[in-house]
Amino acid sequence: MNSPEPVAPPLRRRGERMRRAVLASAVELLSSQGLAGATVGAVARAAGVHETSVYRRWGTRENLILDALTTELDAALPVPDTGRVRDDLLAFFSALARLLATAQGRALLRLSVERDDTLEDRRGPYWSERLDRAVVMVRRGVERGELASDTDPGLLIEAVSGPLFVRVLLSGAPLDDVLVHGLVDLALDGARPR
Repeated sequence: MNSPEPVAPPLRRRGERMRRAVLASAVELLSSQGLAGATVGAVARAAGVHETSVYRRWGTRENLILDALTTELDAALPVPDTGRVRDDLLAFFSALARLLATAQGRALLRLSVERDDTLEDRRGPYWSERLDRAVVMVRRGVERGELASDTDPGLLIEAVSGPLFVRVLLSGAPLDDVLVHGLVDLALDGARPR
């Protein structure tokens, strides 16, 4: 007869150390086991904290998952400010391509679009917030006169990110600098002042 594995007592972590440990564990479980494996109990065990601490901080599993996804993606994709819109977009989308080329990045993207009834009402705001972070680069380009004043910042960002997401989600084709440069230049050509 197999006896259950002994469970180590949770560590006494608080504040930012606890938050970082829980979010890192959540991202790891989301990447390796998907939404089904990222229960509050599993995340708490992996992080070495009490389950009640997780509930106290995040309230729900959905809040925890969205915070983990948001924190991971925003840290991996800082919004550059080089002084040139093309350089900003190349840096940003090159970082996105590198992230999506990893197993963890692919898993996080799939989780961001995976159907899950508990997350559906939060998915729209999650993607809107990611888009709002990125459009800053385009708005600065418009303000500097690099792009036409009627440029739609969100559409330009989506025009570059969409093909990257499609490659990861549907075709599995590689992401490289040639692709990123081509997509950025194609999008910018349509937005330059005439």
